[in-house]
Amino acid sequence: MTNPRVTLDIDKRGVATVALNRPDKHNAFDDVFIGELRDHFEALAARDDVRVVVLASAGKNFSAGADLGYMKRMAGYDYGHNMRDAEGLAAMLKALFELPQPTIARVQGAAFGGAVGLVSCCDMAVASEGASFSLSEVKIGLVPATISPYVIRAIGERAARRYFVTAERFRAAEALRLGLVSEVVAEDELDTALERLVSAVLGNGPEAVRAAKDLVHSVAGKPITRELVEDTCARIAHIRVSEEGQEGLSAFLDKRQPRWNQE
Repeated sequence: MTNPRVTLDIDKRGVATVALNRPDKHNAFDDVFIGELRDHFEALAARDDVRVVVLASAGKNFSAGADLGYMKRMAGYDYGHNMRDAEGLAAMLKALFELPQPTIARVQGAAFGGAVGLVSCCDMAVASEGASFSLSEVKIGLVPATISPYVIRAIGERAARRYFVTAERFRAAEALRLGLVSEVVAEDELDTALERLVSAVLGNGPEAVRAAKDLVHSVAGKPITRELVEDTCARIAHIRVSEEGQEGLSAFLDKRQPRWNQE
């Protein structure tokens, strides 16, 4: 394929960049686009040599949401076809959300509709000051249903009650306040800020990083029961006696760099 809709690059550090590659269409997505993203996410999940996944895009805009032609086709679908189409999008979002590696969204320009879902599925997001966001589905008589579990986790129920029903466009500063993005920087500092986060992750134990991400998924929103406490105790006991845990503790006590920080 000469111009793939989604590109994948993995550097020698184990940093995978999945990039939306339809700049002429403002990276709007359709069912083919969604399928390609899911394939990449599922393949990356199985790779132990990939330590960080960056979700980026080509061109001026991160993504304008659903492609116009795609929406026209959906308008002609019956309930069954619409259900299967929604399930495809849901599977892609779930694959991104459940990646074992830390995920970072790089956001510039517009991030509308389903694109807000992509950002919400990532663990972190860096946005340019000029970025703008909108949960615009109600403007055309729809709802942000498939992305809602991830968006509500990211911005909270109160903010969702507003932006789901107003479809207001909000700027990067508001996205930062809501927790949708982690950091807002000038456009020319976007890659520097992204690299700072990537480097921070790469400086840590690879297995510990994955375990820490899984810990958040397993503990967030759960009542503090005896079972939960026992599970957290088992997690730290397990990693302390692991090869990586032993190396990290030894390096700390010996005042040297751990193996994963040595060339």
